[in-house]
Amino acid sequence: SVMVLQVGAVRHRLPDALAEDRDALRGVERAGRTALAEMRRLLAAMRRDGDEAELLPQPGLDSLDSLLGEVGRAGLPVELHVDGKPFPLPRGVDLSAYRIVQEGLTNALKHAHASDADVTVRYRPDELEIEVRDNGGGSSKSDGLGHGLVGVRERVKIYGGEMNAGTAPEGGFVLSARLPVEGRRR
Repeated sequence: SVMVLQVGAVRHRLPDALAEDRDALRGVERAGRTALAEMRRLLAAMRRDGDEAELLPQPGLDSLDSLLGEVGRAGLPVELHVDGKPFPLPRGVDLSAYRIVQEGLTNALKHAHASDADVTVRYRPDELEIEVRDNGGGSSKSDGLGHGLVGVRERVKIYGGEMNAGTAPEGGFVLSARLPVEGRRR
C-alpha cells in the first residue's frame, strides 16, 4: 500500500515534459493496486467466518523459549539446540521458522505421544535449517501430510526452501525444513 501511494505521489509531481515517465508510473501504480486487491480477496477467502485479523505482534525465533516452556508445561520436555551464530532474519522467514517449530512440537505432543523432543536451529551463511525430532510413535495411519504439515510445506515453498517429514530410522518422528535467507550469501 505504501509503495502504491509513493508511486502515485511521484507520478503527480512529474512535470508535463515527462509524460512518458508519468504513464509508466501509472502502470506501476495500477499493477500495485491490482496485486493488493487480489491479496485482499485471497486473505478474505482464507479467513473463516468470524475470524478477526491478528493485531498482536507475530512471534519469531526469539520467542522459542516461551513456546518450549508452554510445550513443557503441557507434558513434553523439549531441548533447544542452536548451531551457528544467530543473525536477524527477514520477518516472514522468522515467523515461518517459529510456526514450523510450533507445528512440529504440536504434532509430537498430540499425535506422536512422545516423551521428549529436540529442536535444532542451524544458522548457515545463506539459509536457516530447522529440525524438530521426537521419540514418539509417529503416525502409522497417516501419510505424514496432515493439515498442519501441509501448512508447513506451503510456508517453506513460499520461500523456496525444502521440507521433509517422516519416521526416523531409529524411531520417532522428524520434521525438517530449510529456508533460504536472501542477502546472506557470502
